[in-house]
Amino acid sequence: MTSDIAHLGHVELLTDMFDESLDFFTRVYGLKLSGDDGTSAYLRAWDDYEFHTLKLTRSHRTGVAHVGYRASSPEGLERRVAAIAASGYTTHGWVEGDVAHGRAFRFEDPFGHVFEIYYDTRWFRGQDADAPALKNTASAFTGAAPRRIDHLNLLAEDVTEFRRFMETCLGSRVTELIQLDNGRIGGCWFTVNNKTYDLACTEEHGRGNGRLHHVTYATDQREDILRAADIFLQNGVHIETGPHKHAIQGTFFLYAWEPAGNRVELANAGARLILAPDWKPIVWTEADRKKGQAWGLKTIETFHTHGTPPVKED
Repeated sequence: MTSDIAHLGHVELLTDMFDESLDFFTRVYGLKLSGDDGTSAYLRAWDDYEFHTLKLTRSHRTGVAHVGYRASSPEGLERRVAAIAASGYTTHGWVEGDVAHGRAFRFEDPFGHVFEIYYDTRWFRGQDADAPALKNTASAFTGAAPRRIDHLNLLAEDVTEFRRFMETCLGSRVTELIQLDNGRIGGCWFTVNNKTYDLACTEEHGRGNGRLHHVTYATDQREDILRAADIFLQNGVHIETGPHKHAIQGTFFLYAWEPAGNRVELANAGARLILAPDWKPIVWTEADRKKGQAWGLKTIETFHTHGTPPVKED
């Protein structure tokens, strides 16, 4: 399926515990450090081809600063920018980019999440000990480290409006959704290519605005996630739920909170792809969801309420 957008490129994650978060993402979670400019650390999984897929930035708060998508061509970038400019959504205009990619066009959804689209990018080249043994992988790896960035989940008060934003601005299509009994959409899973999804949006239950639910990296196999659970346990990481299997999208999952409180996931989707050009979204009802996850594990309460930045109690 052709698209002006190639794939999810990176997420900028904010932390008010920079050193602790960086230690977690490199030593425990298994990402690689490509560079550090003093304000942000540029991180990537071992087979991410770009210089970074996670930009970890020092801040007074947590949550997501922006989400980056790579265009499929310079012409595709210009077409998307024209569509966004004509959409009526808030635009921030062109920015110069950073050490990892060239100029990017920034815009915003109705709920405070900032997005950018870029094309010119910096490819990572593994050197010395980080050089891959196999020339068709991006770098060496050790342990049960995740292979690539997979998706993120954002929170919004009105998922239907967020869906309109994604379809209009990014040309995304919906692969699965939750239809609530009250008529609202409780969640939508989006893709710009043949992956099952690269971004999910679920309904905000914590009275926040512009919040992050989680960022996810993909592993090669389920056993990597089982080993990661032991690694998290060994390092005192808060495991929120899993390992288990989602009913929606069928991914095998493990959720944890990094030291600053941002939720992260490791996931394995197996070989599942959306190849049908006329795919119709799979609709899950409230009754479906009350059955729990694929093998019956009930969704815990914090999964519905915890997001970053946290909302102050009244």
